[in-house]
Amino acid sequence: MQRCVVTGRLIADASAIPSRVLDDLNDIDYGTWQGKAHEEARRTFPLEYRRWLTLPHLVRFPSGESLPQLAARAADALRHVVDNHPDATIVIVGHDSSNRVLLLQALGLPLSAYWRIAQDPCGLSEIIVNDDGISVLRMNETAHLATIENSPRNGS
Repeated sequence: MQRCVVTGRLIADASAIPSRVLDDLNDIDYGTWQGKAHEEARRTFPLEYRRWLTLPHLVRFPSGESLPQLAARAADALRHVVDNHPDATIVIVGHDSSNRVLLLQALGLPLSAYWRIAQDPCGLSEIIVNDDGISVLRMNETAHLATIENSPRNGS
């Protein structure tokens, strides 16, 4: 979560506004998989890894959590933000798993669609929550990275 905290603080400092860490937006707890690269997880836990890629909504990581658990706490965090800042523009900086489940919920899609939502590092998504409901205006926008040397979007 440290990269998210640093990024959030940089955005807050540049905007001259306070920042706050919401623990409910932490990445999914991968349990015994924590810190393992995809290839290592695939090799060490082949059946479980295949399930993670094909049935993510049914996986609970050993000594960790499941997508429904992540979705519940991420929704709690979003609910907290909306309740406490009803007319404000809020920037939430999170890991791809938290971002994906929030977008799935905003789009009314099931957690089984988890892998259908792309989340690149520094991708921007915009969600509007108001009295009319919730709308997704953009997802995983990375055009702002095109000018950064060695960015994934400019072929480096």
